[in-house]
Amino acid sequence: MKVKFLLIIMIFTLATMACSFSVNLPSIKTGAMEQLIIKEAVPVSGDPAHITLEMGAGILDITGGSPDLIDGTIDYNVASWKPKVVRSGDDVDVIQNISTKVSLFNEKVENTWTLRLGDYPVDLLINAGAYKGTIDLSGVPITDLEINDGASQAKVRFDSVNPAEMSRLAYKTGASQVTLTGLANANAEEIVFKGGTGDYELDFSGTLQRETHVLIAAGLSNVKLIFPPDMNVQVSLTGGLSNVSPSDIWTIKNGVYERSGSTPLVRVDVEMGVGNLQLSVR
Repeated sequence: MKVKFLLIIMIFTLATMACSFSVNLPSIKTGAMEQLIIKEAVPVSGDPAHITLEMGAGILDITGGSPDLIDGTIDYNVASWKPKVVRSGDDVDVIQNISTKVSLFNEKVENTWTLRLGDYPVDLLINAGAYKGTIDLSGVPITDLEINDGASQAKVRFDSVNPAEMSRLAYKTGASQVTLTGLANANAEEIVFKGGTGDYELDFSGTLQRETHVLIAAGLSNVKLIFPPDMNVQVSLTGGLSNVSPSDIWTIKNGVYERSGSTPLVRVDVEMGVGNLQLSVR
């Protein structure tokens, strides 16, 4: 019991430390505020477009509602961080080269990306440093989504059904606080979430269109999975994790937690050696 208690204390201590993101880093010379305006037309090919966002530390907010393929602004006050837009056919890259690491909460540095996506099908790739913000993809036709970051305080939302079939939703993060909401609405065939040390919440609310396979791999973390009461779900555990907290009624056999429901099956494989896993029904 003493060993288990110490393990739990260590988990919460490390998770708290990891999610502060505040470290001693080199000072950065700031200047006047500058703004890049983005406005890229909808392709005429009819094929899914490919959008890549490469940003450093800062604020990232994405929503739908654009009449274009993508529009918005990037406001920054470090001259060397000037982003650029590169377009080749149906591919749009918004690139910001930052060689110096910076704390997420450096009050002097401004790097705010405020973007909107349209109703044209798109593969979306986001590569970011330490960022915080909300990526609201409700109703946006996303055919493939990949997000990679070093550290974040991020929320990804699907408040309405994705009108396109998504082949894959992948999120890879380091020491972060990440919430994914409305995952049933993402209309994804496969969901892959890989995290380091942090707090992660995956909420599978919404209207499930088809069977979905979910892979979750996390280090010393707190992971919370939330399922609707009527969802047909199967959660398999590997890695020796013993600290599992299920709510409501589950059938448990050989490390597999199951609930019967009226929806297509959501099959979840969780790989955790240490940490906390909550299985919530609401």
